Amino acid sequence: MLSLDRTFKPSHIGGIMKASDADILIIPGYTNSGPDHWQTRWEAKLSTARRVEQAEWSKPVRDDWIARIAEEVNASTRPVVLVAHSLGIPSTIHAIPHFKNKVAGAFLVAPPDVANPEIRPKHLMTFGPYPRDPLPFPAITVASRNDPFGTYEHADDIAASWGSLLIDAGESGHINSESGHGPWPEGTMVFAQFLSKLKP
Repeated sequence: MLSLDRTFKPSHIGGIMKASDADILIIPGYTNSGPDHWQTRWEAKLSTARRVEQAEWSKPVRDDWIARIAEEVNASTRPVVLVAHSLGIPSTIHAIPHFKNKVAGAFLVAPPDVANPEIRPKHLMTFGPYPRDPLPFPAITVASRNDPFGTYEHADDIAASWGSLLIDAGESGHINSESGHGPWPEGTMVFAQFLSKLKP
């Protein structure tokens, strides 16, 4: 069961943020998030959510993905909350130096180990290695114990370097529709708690 640690106190804490206070950017990973994926469901439910569309979902180009994420952040009119899954995570982290607008927080789910030569397709390694600088905004990283694209230990290490709270999702595969995470009510609850601790 996912739960948000009571000790989570982001440095930007102040007010209580509601979804309507933010531009929520849904950032899918490799091959995009399909109709049953929790990201797609969240996008449909949250009035201020929009997807960062990529020109090439099945042949991702790192610089193009980074540029599109930065473009959407910089076009936002409200504080931004990033919701990234899988390959969307390294793309987001690489894009941070290009952000001109305020990012209130990031919700990062199932970070792939893009430095692992065993990852398939091998092309995904072009998105590594991850920057290890502390993130300039509060973040939660949700990781699975049996994710085929990255170990829990890798997620723990990278989240620690970012200063992100790590949440253990147990044995949840890649936390996508294939692993049974379509509605993902636990994730919805944790995301709502996370939003409530961010400053508008």
